[in-house]
Amino acid sequence: MTKNEITVKKEGVVSIIDEKGIGEIIKPLVNEIHLFDTYIAGTSYLKDQEPLHQIHEGDTLILRREENRFDDKAILILDSENHKLGYVPERDNIVFSRLMDAGKFLSAKVLSIKDLEYMMKISISIYLVDY
Repeated sequence: MTKNEITVKKEGVVSIIDEKGIGEIIKPLVNEIHLFDTYIAGTSYLKDQEPLHQIHEGDTLILRREENRFDDKAILILDSENHKLGYVPERDNIVFSRLMDAGKFLSAKVLSIKDLEYMMKISISIYLVDY
């Protein structure tokens, strides 16, 4: 390096973001508040059953509100690749749909998976994700 050469030093947060990405910065600030345990409803009605066989205990699942003519509080459950797995049961979704409609972010984690002859019984925990 010559004395006329300019060097740029990245320090602090900027270098960490460049090195690891913003997700690694935010991750320690996320607080998951356990709300409720339930199961994934409607697994036996899925045309494509393959995504049900790709999830594992401990996997994080995506919850998304859905316009649904049968249930105006429907909450769709998706895997990490946005494959439909089923729904939060109608009897359990009233409070969660209100939270989501108010802008709160909810997620779920797989507790257990039982492959029964006639259906997949997937137990989940629902969390409020707080930043």
